[in-house]
Amino acid sequence: MPADARSDTAYHGELGDHFARWGGHHPTNAYIDRPAMLALIGDVAGLDVLDVGCGPGFYSAAMVERGARVTGIDGSESLLRHAEKAVGERATLLLHDLEQPLPFADASFDLAVMALVYSHVYDRVQLLGELRRVLRPGARLLVSTTHPVGEQRWLGGSYYEGGRVDAPVGDYTINFERMTIEQFVNELLDGGFVLERLLEPRPVEALRGAVEPEKYQRIINSTHVLTVAMRRPGD
Repeated sequence: MPADARSDTAYHGELGDHFARWGGHHPTNAYIDRPAMLALIGDVAGLDVLDVGCGPGFYSAAMVERGARVTGIDGSESLLRHAEKAVGERATLLLHDLEQPLPFADASFDLAVMALVYSHVYDRVQLLGELRRVLRPGARLLVSTTHPVGEQRWLGGSYYEGGRVDAPVGDYTINFERMTIEQFVNELLDGGFVLERLLEPRPVEALRGAVEPEKYQRIINSTHVLTVAMRRPGD
């Protein structure tokens, strides 16, 4: 699809501010995705890390605290303002449209983290090619997305339907690609990465005290996030 025909799926303005608040405490983000991704990230002290679609800086801040040299990119100025508050001068933050080639030299990073961003991107083939280019041989790529079964529960329709959708989030609308597990994983494999691990993360125990009991039971008995650890093969 030509660039001028694409929707801009970055979270601009009030939507960005809303997500910065919402992502800090929403169960999917704070008690499922973030703990699972940070566990996979592990020890990153001294590593060069790219936070792809860094949003309000939740992951960038956590990786900086672990001693990583972090570069965060996002297409939303409002979200980057929140990220700047989270990381200060401790990380490099850049405004960048993920539909465009990455502004980095070849083999610049030891790790790339892409949390709940991948399905928003139109030109995912280009993005994966660019990530493979800027990652060093043997580097990891960690990707999470909303679980396709959870999307079906949320939006209805066939599990296999796929395609772009506009989905309600409070008073706002977000746009992303619905895809099966098969499509999600095979796109990453076709992009030149090797699958190391696939997770369907459960909520951490701290969720029990954060929401009412009925909501807790609904959340722990449902799928919400799909997470994979990929690796760029050595040359």
